Amino acid sequence: MPMYENLTSETVDGVCRITLNRPQVYNALSPGLITDITNAIEACGTDDAVRVVVLTGAGDKAFCSGADLKEGFAGAAATGGTDRINLGASLRATYNPMILAMRNLSKPIVGRVNGVAAGAGCSLALACDLVICTDQAYFSQIFVNIGLMPDAGSTFFLPRLVGPQRAFDLCSTGRRVHGPEAARIGLVSRSVSAHELDTAVAEVVDYYVNAPTQAIGAMKKVLNQSLYSDLEHQLEQEADNQDSLGHSADFAEGVSSFLMKRPANFSGR
Repeated sequence: MPMYENLTSETVDGVCRITLNRPQVYNALSPGLITDITNAIEACGTDDAVRVVVLTGAGDKAFCSGADLKEGFAGAAATGGTDRINLGASLRATYNPMILAMRNLSKPIVGRVNGVAAGAGCSLALACDLVICTDQAYFSQIFVNIGLMPDAGSTFFLPRLVGPQRAFDLCSTGRRVHGPEAARIGLVSRSVSAHELDTAVAEVVDYYVNAPTQAIGAMKKVLNQSLYSDLEHQLEQEADNQDSLGHSADFAEGVSSFLMKRPANFSGR
């Protein structure tokens, strides 16, 4: 099992639990943590034992507080910043590969948001396939507070989740959106009390760990493409992927269980 400096990763019974482990800085994203997340997600993609991923933060205060400014940007402040740090190059080298690894993973990622998800930490949560948060947790596009715009995929995910006007509101004000409002506007899948969080996550995970993993992965891939595609392309993608799934063991099991009127026992293959 790979070892990581800034997170823990453990796979038990088909579930890989990845926990950002920098609680002293509210799990802020340092270059090392970003690299660890990318590597851990990619490892899940090559491990047949993994059927579903849970992504969360250590402690009970923060999922991820965003970029670690002390590590990444402190030197830029004194001189106005633009000649001291290339933010575009930093994004291309670190954040972008992390977000792409999450979206390209052919397995579901459940975000367990146990506290603040701010800045790039909010982007990280939005890149998950499902997000379950506590009522006390909040999401904030705080980039505007330091004179920047959202990155790490937020400008892609937000308008698709909540609509363009609400996305602009959240981006341009950086206001806090607590769990109940986040669920109401479609920013997350579900908001629950803190003591219900693990139970709610377990219910979702128990479903996906027994679901037809290849089919779920194909759905994720094609749904990703639907966000910037047209109908003809989507119809062709559906046909191509359905053809591939038709040769899977889970398809044979699904048909057999349906005909025999028994619960399906999907293997993920």
